[in-house]
Amino acid sequence: MTSLGKFPDRPVREMTGMALAKALADAGLENAASIEAAWFSNTRQALLEGQNGIRGEVALRPNGITGIPITNVENACASGSTAFYNAVAFLRAGLGEVALVIGAEKMFFPENREGMFRAFRGSTDTLQFDSQIEALLSLAKDMPIPEGVEPASERSVFMDIYAAFARYHMARFGTTQRQIAAVASKNHRHSTMNPDAQYRFDMTTDEVLADKPVSWPFTRAMCAPISDGAAAMMLCTGSALKRFDAARAVPVGACALVSSSDRHPDDLDNHVGRRAALRAYAQAGVGPEAMSLAEVHDATAFAEILQIENLGFCARGEGGAFTESGATALGGRIPVNPSGGLLSKGHPVGATGILQLHELVTQLRGEAGARQVENARWGIAENGGGFLGHEEAATTVTILGGK
Repeated sequence: MTSLGKFPDRPVREMTGMALAKALADAGLENAASIEAAWFSNTRQALLEGQNGIRGEVALRPNGITGIPITNVENACASGSTAFYNAVAFLRAGLGEVALVIGAEKMFFPENREGMFRAFRGSTDTLQFDSQIEALLSLAKDMPIPEGVEPASERSVFMDIYAAFARYHMARFGTTQRQIAAVASKNHRHSTMNPDAQYRFDMTTDEVLADKPVSWPFTRAMCAPISDGAAAMMLCTGSALKRFDAARAVPVGACALVSSSDRHPDDLDNHVGRRAALRAYAQAGVGPEAMSLAEVHDATAFAEILQIENLGFCARGEGGAFTESGATALGGRIPVNPSGGLLSKGHPVGATGILQLHELVTQLRGEAGARQVENARWGIAENGGGFLGHEEAATTVTILGGK
């Protein structure tokens, strides 16, 4: 992965080249000649740069990858993990032995701030945008916004969507704003140990609560930042492993991709994240109790609470208390987002799913330094994208490890 941050003068193809060079070096390859197919994920170039098509071909060509099949993937925030899902399917189908998955995103355009925030609307049903947002906000009717609390003038529409889900959870299960803040505090603390994180400063729970309001109950520290960056992964079959350093290889245990359904909002047992988790556990032949760590899609701090419930680390409705107990911190029962998560490591949308897997691989290799999870054997990543109905439009759950 590249370091994450705001790099207005760094184009997508340059970040692509940086991540690719690191992946090739990690695999012990001098060049890209061994790669038989590539998947490239990106969500912003069409709207903000006018690169409507062939984004992967354009980004990879100057970095020495030509002639092979290149597939462009866009699945909102789940783009990177969807690219991974398709590369795994390619290898399992016997169509090749070595594949590349790479995601690169440039989200920070200081000269076009309106466009930066408008881009998020495209990950909803744009033809039904107003009615969909109204329906989502109605979920929070039993937990109204306190009087005098004003939202930020500049914010992603997803912060309002996640805030509605958070207030619904608060009303139904008693989750508190302080428990949501505890997620952000933990992830900021974890990111101080990640040299590639966008933010590398600690924040107490009280400091998170005192930060600028965005969309109640969220403050700025509870929301993922605008990020630029890239990540790349090499995948191979067992038959090709002899070409590489097998000791550094991490097995793929499962990769499940599911899309949203028309479930009733109260039917959380059929939430898209829960369905994806159950499918991944079934593929891997293990359950949540086997997991050593997790990377989840904490675009907001509340999202982490919801997803640890979906992954089965705690009972439904207990994610806030589970987090507040320290169970999801490094040294706890199941460390969640030791990378710092989207909240503090950063969230360059098209690269995010691959970045999560980068952390799992780093941990399972025992190379995470100060943030290393002791005796890490299995890692799980949940990556959601877009919104349709009462949940994410797509969710991928991937399990790595087990050797």
